[in-house]
Amino acid sequence: MSDCSRRRDGLTLIELMIVLIILVMLFAIAGPRLLGTQKKADVKGTKAQIGNFEAALRLYAVDMRTFPSTEDGLGALIKAPADEAKARKWDGPYLDDELVPADSWGNAFVYEYPPSKGGRDFPNISSPGLDGEADTEDDVNNWRDIEQADGENASDVVSEADVSGTPSSDD
Repeated sequence: MSDCSRRRDGLTLIELMIVLIILVMLFAIAGPRLLGTQKKADVKGTKAQIGNFEAALRLYAVDMRTFPSTEDGLGALIKAPADEAKARKWDGPYLDDELVPADSWGNAFVYEYPPSKGGRDFPNISSPGLDGEADTEDDVNNWRDIEQADGENASDVVSEADVSGTPSSDD
């Protein structure tokens, strides 16, 4: 058999190296863009979950005439209170899940009522974010911190009147 008529099986080492170099270059170009998209998706998913909690808390408050305490937490949206008088008013579960969902990074949400941040009488809900530590730059929460002109931090929240365009009594 001559060399020309012999069939090639597989790829040579040089061909494999060229393919690997091309793949690495493609990942180097596309990888950061894809990872940035994932971070945005995680933040949006966590914000959506906080919005779901807010809606469920509003329904809970209609039935119970108050929000769950910090001690009861978001679990009060799933499990009826032990107190019989409160259990009669409870019309839950207010979430479809059997357990309180975690944020996009697998961390537990932080719930607080009465709130210590924000300017409205509504529970504070936050996610510690990607790093899993509270009070860092990557936290996702349902209140806003506004820098005042003198440089001090003040907590404030957009009221429902601000969202709907109706002037609030503060204006």
